[in-house]
Order: sequence, then C-alpha cells, then structure tokens
Amino acid sequence: MAETAAKPTRKKPRFRQQKMMRKVLYALAPALLGGICFFGWRVLAMVLWVGIVAAATEYFLARRRGDPLTESCFVTAALLSLSLPPTLPFWMAGVGAVVALSFGKELFGGFGRNVFNPAIVGRGFLYVCFPGEMTAGFAPAYGRLQGLAHWSPQRLWEGGVDAVTAVTPMWARRDHGETMELSRLFLGNIGKLIQGSDGAKHVVSAGSIGEVSSLLLLIGGSYLLWTKTANWRLTASTLAGAAVAVIVFRHLAGNAEVPPLPWTLCSGALLYAAFFMVTDPVSAPRDQRAQYIYGAFIGCMIVFLRWRAVFAGGVAFAILLGNTVGPTIEQVSVALKKNAKGKRK
Repeated sequence: MAETAAKPTRKKPRFRQQKMMRKVLYALAPALLGGICFFGWRVLAMVLWVGIVAAATEYFLARRRGDPLTESCFVTAALLSLSLPPTLPFWMAGVGAVVALSFGKELFGGFGRNVFNPAIVGRGFLYVCFPGEMTAGFAPAYGRLQGLAHWSPQRLWEGGVDAVTAVTPMWARRDHGETMELSRLFLGNIGKLIQGSDGAKHVVSAGSIGEVSSLLLLIGGSYLLWTKTANWRLTASTLAGAAVAVIVFRHLAGNAEVPPLPWTLCSGALLYAAFFMVTDPVSAPRDQRAQYIYGAFIGCMIVFLRWRAVFAGGVAFAILLGNTVGPTIEQVSVALKKNAKGKRK
C-alpha cells in the first residue's frame, strides 16, 4: 500500500494585517497631530509607548494560543492613549495598555471575541485606580502651533499666578458656572484662568489628548464614514440620543445644569466616542435596529452622567454600560424580528 504524502502544514503568520484597522489609524491622525500642536511632542512619545506596550502584551498572550499579533492592537493603543490626559505618567499609560489588551481583549480569546471595547476597559481601569491623575492631569492648549516647539504641555499657571487646580470646560461649567466659548471648543483653543466659585484660582484646561478640537474629530470621523469603515447608524444614533437627552433634561425638565446642545456636542469626548469608540465593530451589535437603540442609549447616558455623576466626563462609563446591555438589546431585537416573520406566515 503506497504511503500517502503528508500535506505540508501552512505556518500561521506572526502578524495579521487588517486594512480596516489601518483606516482607523489614518482617521486618528488629525487628532494626534492636533494633540502634538496643543500639548507638545510628549504626546507622540506617549502614543508610541502605549503602542509598544500594547503590541508586547498581545504578542505574549496571543502566541500562547498560536494566534498572530493583529493590527487592531495598535488601534486600541491609539484610542486609549488619545483618551488620556497629556500629563499622565508614562507608567500609568503603560498599565492602561496592559489592562486594555489582557482584560479587555485577550481574556475573551483575542480579536473578534471581546464583549467590551478594550480601549475603554483600559481607560476605565485608570479612571478608577488613579482618579487624581486622570482628573487633574489636564493642561491648557498651546495656540498657533506653539506646541511644535515644546516637549511637554503648558504649566498650570498664567500671568504669574499659580493655579490651585486645572479643570476641563465641563468641570468649569458645572462646578464654577464658567462657560467656554463655543468657537474655542470647536477649534481647540482652550485655556484661561478663572476665579472659581470656591474663591480659588483655576486654569480651564483642554481635555484629553484627542478630544480637544471638534473640527479635527469631524475630519477624522468623516473619513471613517466616507470609507465605510465606521457604521453611520452607530454614530448618528449616538449623537441623536445625546440630542434627545438634552431636549428632555434641559428644555422639558427645566434643568439648566445640562449644557445646550451645541456645547454638549463640542465639549468633552462625545464626538470622539461617537466616531471612534461606539463604532467598534466587535463590541457593537450587528442587527440594524439594535444598533440604533445601542447608540441612542450610549448618547443619552453620556448626557445623563455628565449631569448627575460625580465625574463630569462619563463617556467611558456610558460606553461600558452600552457594551453590557448591547448583547441583550440585539437578542431582543432579533427575537422580535423572528416573531414578526412567524406571524406573517
């Protein structure tokens, strides 16, 4: 009996290229360039550092299963690093990258199996474990490309007066009644000294690295939608959910603490979340009706948490809540469709 020749086994590649993930990196480029201009070259060093730690973490864990390193890990690293304060210590950013990749992705079996957005898992962990650095590590933005001539962000003082703390525009509005001009929020020219309601001096600082300029986020987000890399239903429903929440909480319920709609859309990380975080194809539902509900839920929760939660941000926790209820929303939506089809037969 002739021996059958053994078929050669094809070796798995050590690196898996993902064209869609690369487009997300292209879309994040305007926010990254803006971050360098606003806060200095330290931003680029942090993004590269987080990328190295994320790649090392995924490679070490994935190779134990025989899986390759994926391009998506660099997307997670970029999303995480751009969501951090510009003065956050490098070691904390590295811890966030390890948590994002190990507990947000590899714990579930790697790419395509995670329930939660890995970048949000990493940021949420840092927010809970290091609240001081995550809420007071902000800095005013350099203007007119001055950040290109500096390594680190501006110091938290102005006019020779040493400021007690730094507050983002949302904190300044909620806690001290100081409203930043909409044009500054749109372009990213954020930074001024105020006298707080507590009698202390505060520097109104820009937010996290990638959320400073609404204009740059719209440029990157438009590229994602134009190339169909991001699902427009998720983006549109998130923004619509936030708009409905503003109308209900501010105008119908009469709560002036809730900012008006233009300010809500341009402040904080709402646009960053709507274009880059909520549209994560793995943690978001695939059913179309569920996508609308999922995005609207997150948008509504962002406005609600900004208004009522202890922390004025709330975007990360709103997305984590959406990731939690997303599978249930999809199951209910699919079940309703099956029931409707059964009744028509």
